[in-house]
Amino acid sequence: MGNTHVNIILDSSKLIEGSGRAIILLPKGTKFIIDEVLYSTKSQRNLLSFKDICFNGYHIETMNEKNVEYLYITNVEYGKKYVLERLPAFSSGLYYRHISAIESHVTTN
Repeated sequence: MGNTHVNIILDSSKLIEGSGRAIILLPKGTKFIIDEVLYSTKSQRNLLSFKDICFNGYHIETMNEKNVEYLYITNVEYGKKYVLERLPAFSSGLYYRHISAIESHVTTN
């Protein structure tokens, strides 16, 4: 898959430049390995699905703290639950986390 057209609100654009595996490390050290991702250098935002979170062995729950909704990514070890990441919600209902790209590797044939 390369240079795939994606329909967006106003038109069609070549956003997808490739696909493959991604390893994402969140700021507090939570690591995700996702086998089927789409790659686009033009994208400024990415989505992480609940399925990807669960496939990596983590759990999800929402909490409200001082009228701010958060998505907690949790892990249970030896019967004790740990909150690994806390993602605040936008007013739209999407949760967000700022992460920086440290390195990327692209392999083509």
